[in-house]
Amino acid sequence: MDIARPELKKKKRRRQYVIGAAIAACLLVAVAGLAALGPAIPSVERSSVTVDQVKRGELLREVRGPGTLVPKEIRWIAAETAARVERIVIKPGAIVKPDTVILELSNPEVDDQLLAATTAVTAAQSDLAAKRTDLNSKLLDEQSQHAQAKSEYETARMQAEAEKPVAEKGVIPAVQYKKSLVVLEQSKNRMDLEEQRVVEFRRNIESQLAAEKARLDQLVATRELRQRQADALHVRAGIEGILQQVPVEEGQQVAIGANLARVARPGELMAELRIAETQAKDVALGQPVKVDTRNGIIDGKVLRVDPAVQNGTVQVDVDLEGKLPPGARPDLSVDGTIEIERLPDVLYVGRPAFGQSDSEVRLFKLDPGGDVASRVPVELGKSSVNLIQIVKGLNVGDRVILSDTSAFDQHDRVRLR
Repeated sequence: MDIARPELKKKKRRRQYVIGAAIAACLLVAVAGLAALGPAIPSVERSSVTVDQVKRGELLREVRGPGTLVPKEIRWIAAETAARVERIVIKPGAIVKPDTVILELSNPEVDDQLLAATTAVTAAQSDLAAKRTDLNSKLLDEQSQHAQAKSEYETARMQAEAEKPVAEKGVIPAVQYKKSLVVLEQSKNRMDLEEQRVVEFRRNIESQLAAEKARLDQLVATRELRQRQADALHVRAGIEGILQQVPVEEGQQVAIGANLARVARPGELMAELRIAETQAKDVALGQPVKVDTRNGIIDGKVLRVDPAVQNGTVQVDVDLEGKLPPGARPDLSVDGTIEIERLPDVLYVGRPAFGQSDSEVRLFKLDPGGDVASRVPVELGKSSVNLIQIVKGLNVGDRVILSDTSAFDQHDRVRLR
């Protein structure tokens, strides 16, 4: 039969307590060790990030923007009157001379107005000639009366001079001599009056002819306007160059002032660059520019900076100084790089993602082994297209991650594998 042994049960229970306490102690040690290690360091593929090394030297500040080549001289030809497009003589792309006819327009009213203006000028010219003839005839009448009055005065003067000595000797009565003197005075007054009338009539002639001449000049100006309008129905290039656009069609009715064609000088081109508004603040007139046409690089200088911002960019006009490469033509897409300034002996590194000039960012700096990167505060200075100045936070030889690390904003360290 079985014999009860209670001391064995107590020993077994005591051994279970010891094992349980040992297991609990091990668990506590493990938890404490894990707590001391902190959170796990995230890993990132080394090939998926861009790493650059901090350098010291000259930093060339540049800004870059896309653009197009445009002619320096562009002539838009507008309709001087409302008209109908009868025929498009030449197509865009053709080489034109100043007198080359591009379009032929029609407007019967312009022809009628030209005919009426020409008739009015002819009538006014006839009126002016008739007026001049009439006034000259009247002037001759006035001169004739003046000559008659002068003749009568001379007769009276001779009569008085002849009677004076005989009147003094008593041969003729004194009263007869006095009567001759009165006739002489009247003749002189009449002669002076007729002479004054001739002078005044000459002035009157000038005034009347001037009025008729002004009326004729006005009609001539109107006729010249109608003639220009009639000539403008044959749309000419006006300058030597290439016809770029003809934005109308045959049979189309165009209003006065509507653009009919655009002509440009192809050999004289400039570049219009679009620079981001955040970078355009440092662009100034005269700064050197390099324009990449994808078939060569042309040197140039900043010619004009648009004072207004459009769609987040500022237009910068560049005067091209070098020889144009083959294939350079209006509306060709180009890239321009503007040299802002040169900063001697500064710390600089590749421009990090979201790194703006004159700002403070937190970048991941690699440790000497290059396997772990720790986040450090960095103060940035002036920036260029691909480089940026380091004001504080990094030293020469430090390596930092330039790629976007926003996915690790909750971590201060990352491991590169």
